[in-house]
Amino acid sequence: MTKLYKREDYLKQIRGFYDDAEIIKVITGIRRCGKSCFLDTIINELLQKKINKKDIIVIKLDSKPYKHLKEPQDLEKAIDEKITDKSFKYLFLDEVQNVSGFEEVIESYRIEGKMSIFITGSNSYLLSGELVTKLSGRKIEIEMLPLNFYEYLEMKKLLNKNIDNNYYIEFRKYIRYGGFPKALQYDNEEDALKYTQSILNDIFEKDIKNNVKIKNKDLFDNILTFVINNFASNISASSIKAYYKSQNINIDIRTINKYLTVLENAKIIYPCQNFDLKSKKILSSSKKYYLADLSIYFAFNTDNRINYGPVLENILFNYLKVKGYYLSVGRIGKLECDFIARKNIEDYFYIQVSKNIDDEKTYEREYKPFYMIKDLYPRYLFVLDFVIQDNVDGIKNVNIVDFIANNSNLI
Repeated sequence: MTKLYKREDYLKQIRGFYDDAEIIKVITGIRRCGKSCFLDTIINELLQKKINKKDIIVIKLDSKPYKHLKEPQDLEKAIDEKITDKSFKYLFLDEVQNVSGFEEVIESYRIEGKMSIFITGSNSYLLSGELVTKLSGRKIEIEMLPLNFYEYLEMKKLLNKNIDNNYYIEFRKYIRYGGFPKALQYDNEEDALKYTQSILNDIFEKDIKNNVKIKNKDLFDNILTFVINNFASNISASSIKAYYKSQNINIDIRTINKYLTVLENAKIIYPCQNFDLKSKKILSSSKKYYLADLSIYFAFNTDNRINYGPVLENILFNYLKVKGYYLSVGRIGKLECDFIARKNIEDYFYIQVSKNIDDEKTYEREYKPFYMIKDLYPRYLFVLDFVIQDNVDGIKNVNIVDFIANNSNLI
């Protein structure tokens, strides 16, 4: 039996809805981030609650014997065949977007109120069109990412993989190998990156091509490469157009925006809006994009040197996103605060991220935005180096490796 790692941050989001027949539980995320195993974890918890195995219906639509199911009536027949009595059921549909018109099937079972429904999909097309209109207000979305560094360490322990006593060595491995769960099975970095490349190929062939008309694949690849190579930098459709114009390639702004949306929908990149702290408004001219997993960058580039500035930002963005924080980039005139992290009414934090603050120029760059902010919400400076002084003028200096390895929260 496959060992299952319990991803507690996601389980906390969904446990309260296990027995709720009114709310459809929708689990999304980039391919191979662990959604199917997450369903198996939920099933195990139901069995531990003494739910009878006959009352748990599992249909994985990307594997035998269900790969052939493409029409709604076929899906309905497969479900009905597993309902043997009138007791309350738990229905798990994995990769449900493989069936056209699945929305009507799900809605009909939801209306009956005799089962709790869980569905997964590899992209946000799952939540578009018919599903949004028919299930408005009757669904929750659990959005999964590949493993964060804490989960990476815990899963290695579960798999009895060797873990270096020096967590900084493990951290560098995590950056390059990434957090796709299956990548932990590969001891060779090259094999792990080939695996990531195969995921990106699958995303295009199975998620993107089937949902969006890509007229020019080379052009799409150019925009994908640009965004990947400039992750954690401010990007706009205009800046992409200007770059390719300098390369004597003319791209329509509408095409660029369309392809950026495609990459977001495929869960390859995540946007982070700029927020002006003076006007208290979202700035729409540009935004930062973070990768679902850093191995995507290294899989696309032969240069394996680590640029710690954007890398550390990306790691912290993904970690805090899973913890339930809404993140934006703070703008204070010409200065930038890497993140504003918000959760609930009371939880509000200003965050800077830097490899170190060894020289005066870096020190001034990282601390100056904090001094320009007038309110008294907590401030964090995350660094990779050893922290000598953990508090400077009320600003918490925190080692990012320790913070994530200890599964910490902002306080």
